[in-house]
Amino acid sequence: MSHPPTEADPSVPADVLLDEIDEKFAAFQAFRKSDTDAADAKLGSLGAQDDVDRDIVLELSSRRPLGHPQRFVEAHALAVRSLEVLDRNGARRVEVRGLGPLSPVAAYLTQLVAHFIVRSHQAMLADRMLRLYTRREANCAPDDPARRMLTRARMHMERLATGFKRSVVGVPAFLLGGAVVSAGARVLTGAIAAANASLWTKIVAVVVVGLVVAGAAWVILRSAAVARRRIQLTTDRPMAALWQTIGRCGDPPHDPARAFALIALVLAALPWILIPVGLLVSWMTG
Repeated sequence: MSHPPTEADPSVPADVLLDEIDEKFAAFQAFRKSDTDAADAKLGSLGAQDDVDRDIVLELSSRRPLGHPQRFVEAHALAVRSLEVLDRNGARRVEVRGLGPLSPVAAYLTQLVAHFIVRSHQAMLADRMLRLYTRREANCAPDDPARRMLTRARMHMERLATGFKRSVVGVPAFLLGGAVVSAGARVLTGAIAAANASLWTKIVAVVVVGLVVAGAAWVILRSAAVARRRIQLTTDRPMAALWQTIGRCGDPPHDPARAFALIALVLAALPWILIPVGLLVSWMTG
């Protein structure tokens, strides 16, 4: 029986190429834990040169669609449950104390930003779960018992993903942060330009805008801390358990709280730059 030609080498039958790949993968898996030098030699024969290459070969050579199929249904159920709990509690009321009459305003703004962070993360988790299930289902053999479990889990996430993606602004965190910084700079410039009455009016305008920017930084930092804590309590460990159960699929996605904390730190530093510059410009033009 003739075999169709391959792009790699038309003269080599496809089953020979597959047998060669399977042989190298099997040898790598056999030596991976017992003989490091032999495993490294097999990695070299497969073209691996660094740690990323090693991970690629390790993931590609692990042919089972589920690393721990006996625990997958339980891990999937726990992950979905954690998304449900995060969806219900992640953006609940945030308490802010010690700011006097500004506490209710600060609490409301903090809740809004925390809501955005939590909703963004749960949408990303639901999407990653759906994509992972779909891909692992596709590389299941037709008679693999894991196929039915993955099909059922994939159908679950197809129905659930839309609900977990609601009320999320489709703007990456760094773009949102850049827009906030840019808007703050424009407000400061406009305030200085509008305060033409006197030097003292300009100084007051600069200081007020600087305090507003500092307040925005505090709100974002507080929101990131609240969102990080609630995400950590609900989804971090269940998602890590699910990813471990599936096996050889990298790490679960990280939440954007750290990116927002970085944005807050940049905003917190701005008044220390903008206020002196604004005061100097006010003095020179006053």
